[in-house]
Amino acid sequence: MAKKIDVNQRDKLVTLLPGYNCGICGYARCDEFAAALLRKRSQLTKCRFMYQELFDENRDKAEKILKEEKILAPETKVVGVLDGYEADFILKPLPEEHSCREVLYPFTREELKKGDIIRYRPLGCPITHFGEILDENHGLITVHLVGPCHRVNPEVDFPYKEVGVCMVGGFQGIIEGKLPAVGETVRFLPFHCMMQKVHSGVVVQLEGRNAIIEGIDLKVWAPPIKG
Repeated sequence: MAKKIDVNQRDKLVTLLPGYNCGICGYARCDEFAAALLRKRSQLTKCRFMYQELFDENRDKAEKILKEEKILAPETKVVGVLDGYEADFILKPLPEEHSCREVLYPFTREELKKGDIIRYRPLGCPITHFGEILDENHGLITVHLVGPCHRVNPEVDFPYKEVGVCMVGGFQGIIEGKLPAVGETVRFLPFHCMMQKVHSGVVVQLEGRNAIIEGIDLKVWAPPIKG
């Protein structure tokens, strides 16, 4: 037996949805999708149009309805452990990946290629990282973190290249929390950050919740959360 839903809330959702009846979400019509949302049979992210800038205001209103119906959990503050700054959201890894992607500017002259394991320290960070190179493009490298694991540990004995200090130019991952706008300066907490330190940057690309953030800085221009 189908879960009974609030018809008024469904109708409100229908007015907020794009109304294209495109079927991309898996339902033939937007009213069917709205009912599925209220029955917890689908997620708002299934509608790709709702995550375009044109529908930002509608999406916020739709999420408010889903929170009222306890479909979406209420937002909680994300606070960095190291310095107590509040973040706008957590940046999680892409599906089936174990850390956010980092785009690095290495200062080394050593040739680096896809598949290499590198040991480096991000400029401004006191912790040494190990990363696997996923892509190399005109001197920029995209990596996944695979540590900080040190070779003093006999169980971790993989070959790596020492590249020294690198500048972190960007991150890519999935936003958990309120969606920003493209071009917005944001404070975010990378899910894998070992110091749990809030970073800042500019959102340069957003597809659903998949975000690319560039202009990374470990300095956050906001007062820390007290209490």
